Amino acid sequence: MRIEDIEKRLKAVPLFKDLEKGELSQIVDIAQARLYKNKLYVFMQGDPLDRVFFIHSGKIKIFKTDSSGREQIVSVLEAGEMFPHAGFFRQGNYPAHAEVMEEAQLIAVPIDDFERILLANPILCIKLFKVLGEKIVDLQNRLEEQILHNTYEQIIMLLLRLTRTNGIQQDSCYKITTHFTNRELANMIGTSRETVSRTLNQLKKKEFLFTDEEGFFLINRNQLKQEIL
Repeated sequence: MRIEDIEKRLKAVPLFKDLEKGELSQIVDIAQARLYKNKLYVFMQGDPLDRVFFIHSGKIKIFKTDSSGREQIVSVLEAGEMFPHAGFFRQGNYPAHAEVMEEAQLIAVPIDDFERILLANPILCIKLFKVLGEKIVDLQNRLEEQILHNTYEQIIMLLLRLTRTNGIQQDSCYKITTHFTNRELANMIGTSRETVSRTLNQLKKKEFLFTDEEGFFLINRNQLKQEIL
């Protein structure tokens, strides 16, 4: 891929959109464009942490596994986002698996070089810390949901979160733009597939949740919020 193409792709990433051409060129110089097919792993949990990735197109599932092989989905990332969020300014390993859900065009940047650029660019460093801060707040909210709410409420709060992270507004509803199986939804909050299936059926009967002809969820967010007030 040409340098001009990498620059254009990086400019589309929110973290870099306000950088001057000279500032962006420092990152372009160390960046590599990579195409990943569906179901491939970008990296696996425990691999040496040596690169940070920026998504130009496609979707990436971030998940962890325990000693028994049980999967816990952390998030599904889309165009414009970066990963991993953990690991800056320390040596270590990737804290989770990164699997391609839809063919993805990624920009890979060696993390040592990226850290040097961050240290030399306070504005970019502050913007990155804001992104990391938002992720910390999101994780705190998820922990609070597990402690203070029952499983029915946790599933509703998960659906509401997905309207923000993986959804687009269509009239009075929000369309979840990623196909999630009941198993994947269950793995996001640590419950069973059967519980998720039962809850989704209840919400469909109440007409808070629908599926379109392609199988995507359509969610009436305002009505769904009323279930946990």
